[in-house]
Amino acid sequence: MKVAGTDAGIKTYDLFGFDDQTGEIFLDESIPREEISREPGLVIERFREVGREVGGIKAIVASSGYGMPLKEARAATDADIALATFFTPADERRGLKIVGLRRLMLLMREATDLPFYFTPGVIHLPTVPEHRKANRIDLGTSDKVYTAALAIKDQAERKGKGYGETSLIAVEVGFSYTSALAVKGGKIVDAMAGTSGFPGYSGMGFMDAELCYALSHLEGELSKARLFTGGCAHVSGREPSRTEPEEFVEGGGPGYELMVEAVVKDVASLLPSVRPAEVLLSGRFSRIPRFFAEVKGRLEEFFSSLSLEVEVRKLGHRGKAKEAAEGAAVLASGIAGGRYRELVEVMRLRESRGHVFEHLYPPELRDRLLERFGHL
Repeated sequence: MKVAGTDAGIKTYDLFGFDDQTGEIFLDESIPREEISREPGLVIERFREVGREVGGIKAIVASSGYGMPLKEARAATDADIALATFFTPADERRGLKIVGLRRLMLLMREATDLPFYFTPGVIHLPTVPEHRKANRIDLGTSDKVYTAALAIKDQAERKGKGYGETSLIAVEVGFSYTSALAVKGGKIVDAMAGTSGFPGYSGMGFMDAELCYALSHLEGELSKARLFTGGCAHVSGREPSRTEPEEFVEGGGPGYELMVEAVVKDVASLLPSVRPAEVLLSGRFSRIPRFFAEVKGRLEEFFSSLSLEVEVRKLGHRGKAKEAAEGAAVLASGIAGGRYRELVEVMRLRESRGHVFEHLYPPELRDRLLERFGHL
C-alpha cells in the first residue's frame, strides 16, 4: 500500500510518499511555493504521474490550511474550504500564497481519481480543552498537526512505547513562524503556534491588540501579508525574503536573540498543560547547527532551573522533504488502515469537529465572521 503527504510551507510545497509495508520511500520532493501559487495544478499532475509509476496511491493527506474536520477532499464543502483558507477580496487581488492554496484545494476536491484527504488544525481537535481554544483561531494549522504526528511516532518507536504513552513538545521553527504543540498521552492538548505564538523569523506572531487598533486606522483593511512581517529578521534590520536563515543566524543581533528566546517562551507557555519527556525540534532553522545548539542549551538551562529532566533533540525524519510532509504521509497510512492506524485513533483525528471561528466571544462575533468568510 502506497501513501503520501504534503506540506505547504512558505518557501516550498513538499511531497513525501512511502510504501506502508516495506517503508521504502517512493516520493521525496520540494517544489518552490511560487510555482504552486502560479499553477496549483502541478501538484495534481505530479501525484497522477507518481501514482502511475508505483501502481496507485491509497491515501494522500494534503495540506489543508487552518484545517477542517477529517474528510475525503471530494466530500469537502465550499464552506469547509473557504474557512480553511479565509482571506479578503483585497488579498485575493494581491495574489497571496493562501489564494493559491485555496485553488489547489478546490482542484483536489475535483480530482476524484486521487485519494486526497483534508485534515484538522489544532483548533478542531477534541483533545484540546475548550478553555484553551477561547478567542483563538490559529492554534496550529493542519501542517503543524502533521509535525506532531511524526514526533509522536518518533518518540514511540525510539523508546519502544505505545503512542498513548508519549509525552513531548513538538517545536517547528520555520521560515515565517514558530510553533510549539504540547502532546500528552499521544494527544495534542495545547499549542503556541503561528500567528498566536511568539515571534518567528519573518512573522511577528501574536500582535499587541493596541497595534491592531493602530494599524486598522492606518491601513484600513489589514492584509494577511501584514502577518508575515515584523518578525525577528525585521528586528535585526534584515529583509527575510533576501536573507538566508544561515546568514541571519551568523549575524546575531537583537532579532536573533529574540528568536532564540521566543522558542524557549513558546515551550515554557505549555508547561501548565504537559510535563514533557522531550522537546523535539524541527523545521528550517533546526538544521542550522549554531541555532540548534543555542536553542538546545537555552532550553536545557531553563528546564534545569525548574529541576526538570527534559531531553532536547531533533525530530528524526527520512527525506529532504520537510518533517511535516512525512508526518502527513504517516497520517495517510493511518487513515487508510495501514501500520499507523493506531496513531490516528490515539490522536482522535476522526473526532475532529467545528470551524475556525467557533471559539470566539461574544458569540455574535462568530456569526458575523461566518457570514463574511464562510463562502467562496
